[in-house]
Amino acid sequence: MATHTYDEALRRLLVHEGGYTNHPSDPGGPTKHGITIHDYRRFIDPGGTAADVRAMTVDQAKAIYRARYWDALRCEDLPAGVDYAVFDYGVNSGIGRAGRVLRRLLGLPDREHTVTATVIAAVARRDPAALVAAICDERLAFLRRLKTWPVFGRGWGRRVAEVRATALRMASGRSDPPRRGITGAAAAGGLAAAGGAAGAAGAAGWLADAPPWALAGLAVALVLVAVAIGVALHWRRRGRPAVAGVPAAAPGIDG
Repeated sequence: MATHTYDEALRRLLVHEGGYTNHPSDPGGPTKHGITIHDYRRFIDPGGTAADVRAMTVDQAKAIYRARYWDALRCEDLPAGVDYAVFDYGVNSGIGRAGRVLRRLLGLPDREHTVTATVIAAVARRDPAALVAAICDERLAFLRRLKTWPVFGRGWGRRVAEVRATALRMASGRSDPPRRGITGAAAAGGLAAAGGAAGAAGAAGWLADAPPWALAGLAVALVLVAVAIGVALHWRRRGRPAVAGVPAAAPGIDG
């Protein structure tokens, strides 16, 4: 696929994989930008320590992602959307599993995980959106079977849901989703009045990528703010002084 597909896939992946972690329940050990200490030792420094992983730069992580995952799974030869779904799966659960799952879903032998020319040809005969959905369904089912699901399940489930939504948009040829009933110009104008053009761009991007539960929470918050403003205006009107011969509202009586 085109380079911009990889750029978008990597940008979205780093949202999930950013920062340094060393969770005792994570077999990957010290990890930063999604790169474990094992990959660090394999691709950067065989004697790397946890401190070295913590100091790893984003550029070092990007180089590993390109060679170790994107190129290894031949994502450049996969349709848009399928490439991102396979790439993120490979990073999260290993290229071995991602490659075998892809082959299995295509009806090919999965004794090996290599994405060959035969695999690429088989993918080309499938509907990309249907293949994306099948990959994400299998991925979520696999994660739910892991003993660490009670610890990491909530984040994993959210990640798979976001990957599914984004990959389906890519498969349909739409990198940017609609602004949920608000045109880009109208959204930018209204937000600019509230906080400037920069704030509009950031908020619009958040609205585009936010999961449904977040949007629902935002809607509830806006309703509560509107109610609070209405109540404040009501009490202010009730307590205002007489103006131009008009008496002030008496306590307990609507003005």
